[in-house]
Amino acid sequence: MSNQLKYSTSPYLLQHAENPVNWYMWSDEAFETAKKGNKPIFLSIGYSTCHWCHVMAHESFEDEKTAEILNKYFVSIKVDREERPDIDSVYMAVCQAFTGSGGWPTSIFLTWDKKPFFAGTYFPVRSQYGMPGFSDLLMTIAGQWEKNQDKLLESADEIIAHLKNSNLNGENNTSENIIEESVKHFKYIYDSIYGGFGRAPKFPTPHNLLFLMMYSKISNDTLSMKMVEKTLIQMRKGGIFDHIGGGFSRYSTDKYFLAPHFEKMLYDNALLIMAYSSAYSMTKTPIYLETAEKTANYIIREMTSTDGGFYSAQDADSDGVEGKYYTFTRDEILNVLGKSGQRFAEVFDITANGNFEGVNIPNLLKSNDLESDFSNEKRKLYDYRKQRTSLQLDDKILLSWNAMMIAVMSMLYRISKNEKYLKTAKNAQQFLEQNLCNDLLLYTSFRDGKRSDKAFLDDYAYYVSALIELYNSTLDRDYLNKAELFCSEAVKRFTAENGGFFLCQSDNSELFMNPKEVYDGAIPSGNSVMAYNFVRLYQLTEDDKYRGLAEKQIAFLSEQASDYPAGHSLFLLAKLMYENQPEHVTIVQDGKTDLSEIRMKLPLFANISVVNESKKYPLLNKKTTYYVCRSWLVGGLKAVRNGAVGSN
Repeated sequence: MSNQLKYSTSPYLLQHAENPVNWYMWSDEAFETAKKGNKPIFLSIGYSTCHWCHVMAHESFEDEKTAEILNKYFVSIKVDREERPDIDSVYMAVCQAFTGSGGWPTSIFLTWDKKPFFAGTYFPVRSQYGMPGFSDLLMTIAGQWEKNQDKLLESADEIIAHLKNSNLNGENNTSENIIEESVKHFKYIYDSIYGGFGRAPKFPTPHNLLFLMMYSKISNDTLSMKMVEKTLIQMRKGGIFDHIGGGFSRYSTDKYFLAPHFEKMLYDNALLIMAYSSAYSMTKTPIYLETAEKTANYIIREMTSTDGGFYSAQDADSDGVEGKYYTFTRDEILNVLGKSGQRFAEVFDITANGNFEGVNIPNLLKSNDLESDFSNEKRKLYDYRKQRTSLQLDDKILLSWNAMMIAVMSMLYRISKNEKYLKTAKNAQQFLEQNLCNDLLLYTSFRDGKRSDKAFLDDYAYYVSALIELYNSTLDRDYLNKAELFCSEAVKRFTAENGGFFLCQSDNSELFMNPKEVYDGAIPSGNSVMAYNFVRLYQLTEDDKYRGLAEKQIAFLSEQASDYPAGHSLFLLAKLMYENQPEHVTIVQDGKTDLSEIRMKLPLFANISVVNESKKYPLLNKKTTYYVCRSWLVGGLKAVRNGAVGSN
């Protein structure tokens, strides 16, 4: 039986197109149908590689009896959170308000005018562990809708009032020591034995590591850098890193970084490339560059379309089993590798009993051997693994996530000097420009020749960041000009009167509130990225317009972050960079000097401005002149040669 989802281009929605549930896409038709039939709406939000989304689908949405209840008493709507971050943001806030936590699948019950009255995440097919069975829950809500609809509507109004109030700006209780407080918190929750922060599950959150690296560099705080390096090494050694094919899984389910949640997301890998590249730039430790390159090569090999765009994710499940694609028995290893199998098994913790649910996740947690190549063995195991049931690929191309990868591929090029990464970044940017840009209007996603509706704040913010990094890697002024244009467009479209930026355009009226996301969760918020962009643009252009925008955005986010500064690490990175300008070189070119190598000789976050000759920046001795920031003059002189050197 097909439902309306068969008309979607979303891989997630298409997974449910043959469910016996009469699914609707988010549409006026769905809400009008509910209104005419006086039915509540069941809203299910998820994404294509979500393990628990798959579980609930198999248990409930593919079940005829459950579908019968949904079809009789409800109008059911499916939403891909990656295509509609606005819907996801609003109703995730609803879920957190009802339950104190959130996650996917998100299960929301609401009225036909989009007011929520009950929420949760995954519900098991039968009641267990204090959780109601999904069918029982449906019948209870259906009964309450028939008998106590007024009370449900009253509770919906209360939760909406609460959420609208929480969406306002903070309470002006900014801490003067917000950076130090955040660092203190990270030190408190740091796992000195196994790396990472907090208890299991452990998420990589690379932007936390980026902030701590910058803080360590500026303050000479060695402990911060030790925490970063311990975490980077532990993740690289653990099963969260795919030792056979490269790339990182979503997060670790344990404290060791051994057993991951096996799905691979584009954004996680982008941010981790950035973290390992930054660590290499600061320490010159080879394993960091190697890890960044192995991750980038995985993205190029398995997550890049022939047209240059990057796909969104690879699934965790195959044959209905999470992680089956990535695990091996000891006998498999020995049969595939032959003579070298024993040595590989010893190094990568492959045992007869297994290190994960009776099978083995290759890892180096019990080994200090990070130098052995094993490239032939890994290639054989990779080819063997490819013969298994293939992992489902979410092949939609999201603008914001693609922009992240463009930025980090550009950065990786600067430290590796490998043209492949810059070419990859340029190709992806051209893809976005051709398929997801219409002058200054951006679009969120692209698949099967179709693009989605207009974009959100994150799309503009991350695209500006990508253009800045392309400029930093090429010194092509066209990229910087585009970054300024799209930055201005973001300010025009998303500015909120009470500070910061809305997720949706300022005139959005589709939902009962326009969310204003400031928390740096798995992905840094659009508000934090905008702060970062303002700082970078001010330092690159010396335009006071960006200084004003940076100061205003930093002040706004300081208020928002005051209660939990460690949850706003990219904003804190932007604040650090604003208050402590990174290395900066302004170049006046003589028209002859090749500048292609200068970018490679500077630290990763250094700024380069190429300007015309002026009174402020004269051309000295008729030779290309490098004006080096005084605070960096001594070290910077080593990086600039074959030209005159001044200071400012």
